[in-house]
Amino acid sequence: MNHSANFEQVQRFLEKEDNFLLISHVNPDGDTTSSLLAMGYYLKKIGKKVTFVNEGKTSSQFSFLPHFDEIINYSADGLSGTFDTVITLDAADWNRLGKVVQSISEGARILNIDHHPTNTLFGHINLVIDSGAATAEVLYDLFTYMKVEWDTPLALCLYTGLLTDTGGFRYSNVNSKVFKIASHLISHGISPGEVADAVLETTTEARLQLLQKSLSTLEKAGNGKIAFFTLSYEDLSRVNGEPEDTEGIVNYARNLEGVEVGLFFKEVAPNEVKVSLRSKKSVDVAKIAKLLGGGGHARASGCTLYSSLTEAKNKVISLILSNLEESVS
Repeated sequence: MNHSANFEQVQRFLEKEDNFLLISHVNPDGDTTSSLLAMGYYLKKIGKKVTFVNEGKTSSQFSFLPHFDEIINYSADGLSGTFDTVITLDAADWNRLGKVVQSISEGARILNIDHHPTNTLFGHINLVIDSGAATAEVLYDLFTYMKVEWDTPLALCLYTGLLTDTGGFRYSNVNSKVFKIASHLISHGISPGEVADAVLETTTEARLQLLQKSLSTLEKAGNGKIAFFTLSYEDLSRVNGEPEDTEGIVNYARNLEGVEVGLFFKEVAPNEVKVSLRSKKSVDVAKIAKLLGGGGHARASGCTLYSSLTEAKNKVISLILSNLEESVS
């Protein structure tokens, strides 16, 4: 489904305004970071003033992207003043922007660019195309419509977003259009091997320690159809890990033979549990995440629960069990 404003309306917005606040979602991943920097790169190129911000640290694995060092971590540094012109990238709802919303003025014009089917259309202009594999794909279509001149830095941003949000072109959101876009972007001087090495293959000691700890907590439910890992706040703190250090751990649960739904319960603060949900074929985890105040895609979603780890596990697993029963009946 396409909940989008037309590209012409978005183009007018970008060309008319001069000073933009660009926001990615909390705990930024590859797609939101790449999309943030792609949009900022384009706006700077046409002479606009841009401020990049998100709540939470952006992983250094994306430091090869243009303007990476200009991203402000709102949690650490804050922002002075408020902004009247805002672009949000890859954020399905207002809560995904975190505390950065405090820097948005009351009468601000907001352009919401996203690809999540659970997007709440909170912008004044909403460019939400949920058939897109990534927000980077939505931007590719927009820039193509606008006849933006392609160059290596812009292509590099969008290729990185596409690569990460498709799991290295392995997920079910991949289709022939994704490969056509990737091929076109590569033709502008990108080295696919180098990008993949930076964002998919390189790891840190902290990530390995958190993976080791998480894998040791493997549990199953629903006759083996649900597998899940748990990471306590104490474990996270002991390793001195960052939230992005646990990226992708949930896939080990989902990929287990015979499993339909993989889960990862991560306690980021006492009684604050972030839940990652992944499914193979029959369970729409976006539906479950939405019931719990989160959102995402049918095969990959997330939510945050304010409870103990045990309560969070019981709540999510009971919802999935009833959903598994529905899909079988």
